[in-house]
Amino acid sequence: MSKEKIPYKIYLSENELPTSWYNVRADMKNKPAPLLNPGTHKPMAFEELRPVFCDELIKQELDDNTAYIEIPEEIREFYKMYRPAPLVRAYCLEKKLGTPAKIYYKFEGNNTSGSHKLNSAIAQAYYAKKQGLKGVTTETGAGQWGTALSMACSYFGLDCQVYMVKVSYEQKPFRREVIRTYGAKITPSPSDTTEVGRKILAEFPGTGGSLGCAISEAVEAATHQEGYRYVLGSVLNQVLLHQTVIGLETMTAMDKYGIKPDMIIGCAGGGSNLGGLISPFMGRKLRGEADYKFIAVEPASCPSFTRGKFVYDFCDTGHVCPLAKMYTLGSEFIPSPNHAGGLRYHGMSSILSQLYDDGLIEARTVEQTEVFRAAQEFARVEGILPAPESSHAIKVAIDEALKCKETGEEKTILFGLTGTGYFDMYAYKAFNDGTMSDYIPTDEDLAKGFAGIPRFPGNEF
Repeated sequence: MSKEKIPYKIYLSENELPTSWYNVRADMKNKPAPLLNPGTHKPMAFEELRPVFCDELIKQELDDNTAYIEIPEEIREFYKMYRPAPLVRAYCLEKKLGTPAKIYYKFEGNNTSGSHKLNSAIAQAYYAKKQGLKGVTTETGAGQWGTALSMACSYFGLDCQVYMVKVSYEQKPFRREVIRTYGAKITPSPSDTTEVGRKILAEFPGTGGSLGCAISEAVEAATHQEGYRYVLGSVLNQVLLHQTVIGLETMTAMDKYGIKPDMIIGCAGGGSNLGGLISPFMGRKLRGEADYKFIAVEPASCPSFTRGKFVYDFCDTGHVCPLAKMYTLGSEFIPSPNHAGGLRYHGMSSILSQLYDDGLIEARTVEQTEVFRAAQEFARVEGILPAPESSHAIKVAIDEALKCKETGEEKTILFGLTGTGYFDMYAYKAFNDGTMSDYIPTDEDLAKGFAGIPRFPGNEF
């Protein structure tokens, strides 16, 4: 199809919204390893997970075989508030770079939460409400997940308790206020409100916290209150499932115009947006219907894929969660307080970890100042101020487009623009002032995290 026929923004109509989520595990030859009970090292059964998670979400978590899971009508109706999201042809960026590459991005920032996180938040709140629960607890890093969940809970009349990583709580006061405006209670983590929080503070006084710390506190809070469950914004299979609305919409839009991406790029922290964007395309690859190059981009300061170990590890710093097999830096690894708060998780989704181990995804690390340079370049020509997390994908998309400029190849590049950066102005200020620094952990730093990985038969590394 000629360039003139592809609009700047491709919008689907409401009746083209996906009616089912796509479960990539159904097409995976090597399924992700099951969650293990940390005491017995045996796979966690439905009943064991019930004190922590909502029943229907546990079923989705454990389902490795159902390819399509229907999206309930109430969730589809909520999606219509901000979906379908546009697929944008980055004509201005292409022109600025002088590249023959065709660049597309799926923009997930068209809602008050400012990111893709609402896709799963509304689903998890729906199932909690349907189960008759009083409320939910959670953690949040940069604050997008906390914002999204507070919105979803207010919609269904659920209580919402958010433990926000302390460094982000301090760096992003306005994100914090949006969460409070939607009625959630927010606590900086680690805090003295939980047993595990007090223990972490005693061991690491003055720490800025981590997602692993905040998860521990949120799980403890959920299990100590009647009628509450814990919900998570990334990493888990159920979350990646809900986020496939991103990839399904993208695939529909691209198919409509006869566009086939050569490469698909996403930032990777816990894996929700990357998994959501690539899953339907990965399904085609796994079924032998098409081939794509998938690139996960992570911060050099928290390099789970590129420098982590593929083993069973705790999902949280306080060791109250099940063990997950994933690429991990160790649950006790506390990354530097960089400005991409949503990417500061020590591990990676079990689904993505397995796909990466099977050689179906490649991973790259980028340093913070390079990321913000790419974000600035993008903002100046495309008119959107991107979130620091999303800007990791922008950086690699620009790198790939510049390679095409050298080779003359007209490759089609797709990346996920997961959200906006309007609450990240302290980070942009640090970049503009020239005070932003890059941090890459040494092998000695990583060794401290690896030392905390549980050792048991079959989990050696």
